[in-house]
Amino acid sequence: MASLLQVEGLTSGYGPVSVLKDVSLTVERGSITAVLGANGAGKTTLLRTVSGLLRPTGGQILFDGADLRSVRMEQVVRKGIAHVPEGRGVVAELTVDENLRLGGLWRRDRPDAAKALTEVYELFEPLARRRRSVGHQLSGGERQMLALGRALVARPRLLLLDEPSLGLAPRVTAQILGLLARLREQTGLTVLLVEQNVRSALSVADHGVVLSVGRVAMSAPAARLRDDDDLRHAYLGF
Repeated sequence: MASLLQVEGLTSGYGPVSVLKDVSLTVERGSITAVLGANGAGKTTLLRTVSGLLRPTGGQILFDGADLRSVRMEQVVRKGIAHVPEGRGVVAELTVDENLRLGGLWRRDRPDAAKALTEVYELFEPLARRRRSVGHQLSGGERQMLALGRALVARPRLLLLDEPSLGLAPRVTAQILGLLARLREQTGLTVLLVEQNVRSALSVADHGVVLSVGRVAMSAPAARLRDDDDLRHAYLGF
């Protein structure tokens, strides 16, 4: 399986503070890669740097062979990378339909953008029932569906998803992660997933990367991280 994203020797952070230090990882095309680690390990910083929200101070970010280090954030989106940040990022004053249409604003292929919108409503039936409701009227689970749906309207090749289970009931979390697995199987979507629920993340992931204090502490197939007691205790704390 060929890689879609390669991060090599990445250093990044905020001002003079380096959060990521010499991070290297590979995300295979059509796979789900889970990024795991304690709070402050650098997981969110990794996604923000890949999406262009942060500029790296060292290393490379290669997306399908193209270096993203000097690419503006809007161009990163046009290349096929969608970022769903922690906190869901729904525009509270806009309706569900208006929020979803934001995901396709940059697209020139209007017929397919309309088709993508229809497909999202089919994937998330609660959103279809509430398409005229404004963002602040939605439940936490519905807001997460809306943020994910807006990203999918853009037809991404790589989805960066930050803490989708945060604040959600286990049943809703299972639904969202199960949807990622189906999208991977049905459409070939590639996902880089940051998730606090380690067991749930490893249940759908193909590969796991453990960050510790801004560095890669472990990189292994998800099944190995899930089933090897010594690895789990050493790197994941359970």
